[in-house]
Amino acid sequence: MDIAFTVRLPVDTDSVPFVRRLCRLALEHLHVPQHVVDEIVLALTEACANVVQHAGDSAEYEVQVRLDDAVCRISVVDDGAGFDPGGRPAIDGSPLETGGGLTLMQALVDRLDFHHESDGRHRVTLEKRLDAHPPLRLVDPV
Repeated sequence: MDIAFTVRLPVDTDSVPFVRRLCRLALEHLHVPQHVVDEIVLALTEACANVVQHAGDSAEYEVQVRLDDAVCRISVVDDGAGFDPGGRPAIDGSPLETGGGLTLMQALVDRLDFHHESDGRHRVTLEKRLDAHPPLRLVDPV
């Protein structure tokens, strides 16, 4: 089964829980394992929160979701000022080690891409396999 949808949202904090719930419902409809749903939704939340925090005077942003039996692909697109994730100093040599949200997104998904489009918009793409795998452990138990 395939599900695809695109939503345009205002750049405000109220838009984030809306799109998070919409994505969660689609994933649960496909019977994706709960821990995979949680990881995807958290990564989407971080991507949308970054837009809300950094988009500047942008009036809206767009979230594109494509789900099939194997993969979830989400793109978050805005026309704000953007940033270069590789342009900031890295702690351990990885360009994505600059912000907690970026590091978290990278840990939660199988692929994370940033793209500056020719029309001036910025696209963050998250991709995650939907097959069951062990849940992500962010913190080792003490």
